[in-house]
Amino acid sequence: MHLLAVLSMKNRALIALVTIVAAVFGGLALTSLKQELIPSIDFPQLVILTNYPGASPEVVNDDVSTPIEQAVQGVEGIDTTSATSSTNLSIVNATFVYGTNLANAEQKISQAINRVKSTLPDAVDPQVLSGSIGDLPVIQIAVTPGAGGDTKALAASIRASTLTDIEQVTGVRAAQLVGDPGQRVTITPDSGKLAAAGLSTTVLKTAVASNGALVPAGSLTENGTTLSVQAGSKLASTDDIAALPLPAAKPGGGVYTIGDVATVALVDNPVTSISRVNGEPALTIAVTKLPAANTVDVSKGVQDVIPELQSALPGATFTVVFDQAPFIQQSIESLATEGLLGLFFAVVIILIFLMSVRSTIVTAISIPTSVLITFIGLQTANYSLNILTLGALTIAIGRVVDDSIVVIENIKRHLGQAEVSGPIDGATRSAVIIEAVREVATAITASTITTVAVFLPISFVQGTTGELFRPFALTVTIALLASLFVALTIVPVLAYWFLGSSHRVSRDARKKAAAAHATPAAAGDPDAPGAGDTVAGRPVRDSLAVATAALPGRRARRQQAVIEDEAPGALQRRYLPIITWTLKHSFVTLIIAVLVLGGTIALVPFMKTNFLGSSGQNTLTVTQTVPVGASLDVQDASAQKVEAALRGITGIQTVQASIGSSGSSLRDAFVGGGGNAITYSITTDDAVNQDDLQNTVRTDLAAIPDAGDISVSASAGFGGSSDITVDISATNQTDLQTAADAVLASVKDLDGITQSASNLAATRPYIAVAVDRTKAVEAGLSEVAVGSLVANAMQPQTVGSVVIDSTQYTIYIASDSTPTTQAELAALQVPTAAGAVRLDSLATVSEVNGPDTITTSRGLRTATVTATPSSDNLGSASAEVQKAVDAVQLPAGATAELGGATSDQSDAFGQLGIALLVAILIVYVVMVATFKSLLQPILLLVSVPFAATGAIALQVISGIPLGVPSIIGVLMLIGIVVTNAIVLVDLVNQYRERGLPVREALIQGAVRRLRPILMTALATIFALLPMAIGLTGHGGFISQPLAIVVIGGLVSSTILTLIVLPVLYNLVMGRLERRRHRREQRFADRHGERAGTRALTASGAEPVSTPQV
Repeated sequence: MHLLAVLSMKNRALIALVTIVAAVFGGLALTSLKQELIPSIDFPQLVILTNYPGASPEVVNDDVSTPIEQAVQGVEGIDTTSATSSTNLSIVNATFVYGTNLANAEQKISQAINRVKSTLPDAVDPQVLSGSIGDLPVIQIAVTPGAGGDTKALAASIRASTLTDIEQVTGVRAAQLVGDPGQRVTITPDSGKLAAAGLSTTVLKTAVASNGALVPAGSLTENGTTLSVQAGSKLASTDDIAALPLPAAKPGGGVYTIGDVATVALVDNPVTSISRVNGEPALTIAVTKLPAANTVDVSKGVQDVIPELQSALPGATFTVVFDQAPFIQQSIESLATEGLLGLFFAVVIILIFLMSVRSTIVTAISIPTSVLITFIGLQTANYSLNILTLGALTIAIGRVVDDSIVVIENIKRHLGQAEVSGPIDGATRSAVIIEAVREVATAITASTITTVAVFLPISFVQGTTGELFRPFALTVTIALLASLFVALTIVPVLAYWFLGSSHRVSRDARKKAAAAHATPAAAGDPDAPGAGDTVAGRPVRDSLAVATAALPGRRARRQQAVIEDEAPGALQRRYLPIITWTLKHSFVTLIIAVLVLGGTIALVPFMKTNFLGSSGQNTLTVTQTVPVGASLDVQDASAQKVEAALRGITGIQTVQASIGSSGSSLRDAFVGGGGNAITYSITTDDAVNQDDLQNTVRTDLAAIPDAGDISVSASAGFGGSSDITVDISATNQTDLQTAADAVLASVKDLDGITQSASNLAATRPYIAVAVDRTKAVEAGLSEVAVGSLVANAMQPQTVGSVVIDSTQYTIYIASDSTPTTQAELAALQVPTAAGAVRLDSLATVSEVNGPDTITTSRGLRTATVTATPSSDNLGSASAEVQKAVDAVQLPAGATAELGGATSDQSDAFGQLGIALLVAILIVYVVMVATFKSLLQPILLLVSVPFAATGAIALQVISGIPLGVPSIIGVLMLIGIVVTNAIVLVDLVNQYRERGLPVREALIQGAVRRLRPILMTALATIFALLPMAIGLTGHGGFISQPLAIVVIGGLVSSTILTLIVLPVLYNLVMGRLERRRHRREQRFADRHGERAGTRALTASGAEPVSTPQV
């Protein structure tokens, strides 16, 4: 790799131009990179959503969910399926293995549903939906009318202009209005008039379905013009519907119309939800962006048009209740600040060690150059600037400077040696720089490739962890490869210019250097510098001179005078007694190291663990569960108490309440709402401690009387949940209920759990109409016919749609006497052959209880108990929950296992554990290729467990849990910790090749590499220090645990490299050397004996026989 340095030194102007071009294009790439919170992820999951109006959970499960779930299980790539059946709604989740083409999978799912569609109820229409991170709203705006304002009129105004104006903003994909009940066209027949005309409601359905359609009728050509023929005309108003004729003649002539026997009106949809912001009725506008759009730019664009939108709606108030951009900007700015501080600290460390402003500048230039090249790579890979890629860059800042440190330190040392006797010319200076780079090129290349190679296993990690951290791995890889390129090309050229012809050794420095080389030290003067330090019985200066004198170089270099080495510095002289003592007391050193390792292992039980940790976003979600079946008015009254309490808590800025169904089945299923759940989306002051605020919210809301069950949750890393779930399955509903109740009772009082709930804890009351089949047949009806008559009376029937003033409305036929009480339902008149009879004469009408929801997985009934840990120690809470679950006596055939965050953590840790082993193997292969030895790389790999000592100790001391980011840090640490070891052992091997014994080569190599090893370690540690302490307090839930692991591991591994590794190397390689010397000695002795015998034989003398003892 040193040939790159040769090439760059021959083309210095070209290298300067390339550097400038890279900086310009890197800056352009930075300005064009999208800013997002996290990388866009396409989750391998499809949802089949089916509305079944008026159906209870049991009916939905039997008629819709089960047939659909069974139909999709045979689709290729399916991993798991589950179905959730609730009132009016079926949701079937199909999860695929990562890497599945979702577009093809969606087609296959649709085909599977079409094959069973004939068995589904006529009124249902399953929809297959998919989604990704990019489908989430970028910004949500709540719009409240003024005092006495009309929400319906406000919704009409928003639909007329506001949504269109927002969608004109660059990058906006869609703006949707949530919370507007909308309108419908209702045909309400008059039973008396229908009977007088001899008609039924079926005639009304037929009349609507048979009119208002456009029928293509071909074409005709006349006078050279071809015209298409179209028959029919569309219905355009309620009057058009009322004027539709019916097949019945009036007594006075003419025919009846719908308007004669029914009322046709445009009415509001039934109110199923209430939405408020800070106590005021509100509508919500959800804005999504185009896939290629910049989240921050879209948010700014929408924010800029809000004043205009508000002025166009007098009295309306626009309030931003959710916005991704501030957190993204805050996280990016925080990471950038920490990165710049880390850069400053790293440069200071370099300056302290090199004591040269010029050398420091040359080294520091490698950091921005490598980062700018990385931006070009990110743009080429179509990645965005998010907290993962920027966090990777921030982490890499401490590492990208390492190669340049080793190179510039070696160049500076070699130039200092060459200029001891005076300035050198340009050709000599260039040759010295190339020789200095050649000496370390193999080592820094191997160390960089080692660090890069450890990220290769990330590409095989599946699930969310793999999807999220692949951009992280690629960013680090590009940055490190760029730093290697800079160290081998740009740094030598800059060293030539900055440390070249303008550099002159002062007269005092030359005198001092000459004094260091004077004879007193060699003659044994105890006061001479370096005279007191000895290795193998001779002064250190002499050993260093021997090592340097044997320094191999290119053929041209061999003809030049030998460059003498520099005298040991103060730091090296302090290190010499340490390395000498440890080599002399090898076994004592190893025993101490093993004890330290054992002590660290003893700390493992005290280390907290989690999955991804809290993201630190200033948002909270509060869910209030009221009794099942509570009316909307009852829920509203209960919600007002909670809203008032929330608005009174310091640190809460915005409270958005969603009561009842939102009108969107998908939103109810995944976001919350519907049934008996009231959801509060809370925006907090980002300066407040979010964990303390959560505890305050829990405490204050728990004091509200008769408020039902209230749970508080915050967004975990990347929007995930930190809740532990216990997934329970059983063969029947009774056993499932028993098992769920037992598990909930066992879990809810645990110390490590702050709140728990079961999705089977509540039952939903409903009115059951049990038809007496015998009586129905005697009346000329069937069970299905009676059920259909009840359904027609209880809920309006959809008969078509109409477009009025460019808006499409659904047409319903409603009953003029819909029962509103159980008694009225029992008295419902059912037409029979013998005349109308009461419903309760054919069926039993009673109130019964049933499950609120029914969840199945591959046909088995399932339930979920959710537990929220009381701290950030997910591992401890999971162990506590697992112990409690194991103690529960479950019914026969029932099972319970942990899921949720516990399952996610277990899967991620398992896969990353395998990735760590693969990374170690890759590192070993790289080192074998570097050292051409199978044994030496094993010695270097001993640094890996010792690196864990510092990582574990610092995790315990800091109290930061060990999560996925920490293990990514361990993965990175594997590559980093062997870097210094490679640099040291590579030089030791060079000294051994020059003739030094193992012990002397170790001492000289360790002394020579002490400064660059400490420089690289301390530069990396101080570069990561701002992130490790969370200096800015934002965006650190990924970078902080990663930085802590790397810092702790670097501290312990640096000590290992400088103390323990030389001891191991000396024991193993020294023994091999002594064995080789003995073999060579025996061979020389035998060869000498044979040569002597041949000489005696040639002279005619008899060999002297040795008497046997």
